[in-house]
Amino acid sequence: AALGFYSVGYAFAYGGMDFSDPQKTFIGTENFFLMGVDNLMFWMFQFAFAASSATIVAGTLAERCQMAAYLCYSLALTGFVYPVVAHSIWSPQGFLSAKAVDPLWGVGVIDFAGSSVVHLTGGSTALIATYLLGPRRGRFYDHRGIPLAEPVEFPGHSAALQMLGAFILWFGWYGFNTGSALSITGPNREFVVSLVAVNTTLAAASAGISSLYLNYYLMERKTGEGNFSLFAAMNGCLAGLVGSTGGCAVVEPWAAVIIGSVSGLLY
Repeated sequence: AALGFYSVGYAFAYGGMDFSDPQKTFIGTENFFLMGVDNLMFWMFQFAFAASSATIVAGTLAERCQMAAYLCYSLALTGFVYPVVAHSIWSPQGFLSAKAVDPLWGVGVIDFAGSSVVHLTGGSTALIATYLLGPRRGRFYDHRGIPLAEPVEFPGHSAALQMLGAFILWFGWYGFNTGSALSITGPNREFVVSLVAVNTTLAAASAGISSLYLNYYLMERKTGEGNFSLFAAMNGCLAGLVGSTGGCAVVEPWAAVIIGSVSGLLY
């Protein structure tokens, strides 16, 4: 992933950025292999986003993908697929960019920290990959290929490790979202960073609660007895974090609660 983004990915995404140039392009055509790039901190920060889109797919294909395929898709995703999406929304020469001289419909697409650029790209790639791989063996069919009457549950092996992972991701999201402000100095920057942090927190908490109670309701309707699922709560929190990522800098805290609640219900 690092080599793919270093060699061509960054150039395709941000090469030749010019905030005064009204021309729209499909991909960037400069700064290959970081030639002519002075702001290496910006490259490192953007690489973290590119790598995140690849790791979304990695989590989906865990233990079911050959190493050669893993390396190939990581290179392709960070070297071309992700940069094309990033260029269209985050580069001033992107046709959807809110930073363009003449943005689409006067406003462009606002994706502050990557709800669509990172998570939708990674999630769409993961969806295609799982379709190609098919279900896990023994999940929906027996060893002879005959459909099972009821799908077999494959619970996680450690609730403690899953919960730890959820908390680590939640904590990391403060760097993911607030870090997208790129600076805490300048006019109103401290307000933007504070708003992003608050909205990120409220969206995650709201999604956890809505997912928890919806799961309780569905289980009660199905079995006659509901239970509070820790897994539903923590995965709901992650859904809220993803949902908040795009607009966390431009919505009020009450709107972040609604975004999180809907995200948890959709999960």
